[in-house]
Amino acid sequence: MAEAYWNGVRIAASDDIVTVEGNAYFPRAAVDPAVLVDSATTSVCPWKGTAHYHTLRVDGAENRDAAWYYPQPKDAAKEITDRIAFWKGVEVR
Repeated sequence: MAEAYWNGVRIAASDDIVTVEGNAYFPRAAVDPAVLVDSATTSVCPWKGTAHYHTLRVDGAENRDAAWYYPQPKDAAKEITDRIAFWKGVEVR
């Protein structure tokens, strides 16, 4: 089972992980929705599409744009639809 931790708290856990470019994408249902705060940030990947971000909020601390997802990935990345990946100090193990 893969788990994601930030600020000492487990924020996601799943046996159903898709790894793309070294990043573990968790099913959205496996991520604690209480830690996700919508962000206006987006970025574009030429083969995956437009990524949208969430800020993580755990015990009053925030990690801006530390989670991302592709709401409508391009065909080459369909396997990450409805999945969230992490960075910025989030530990995936």
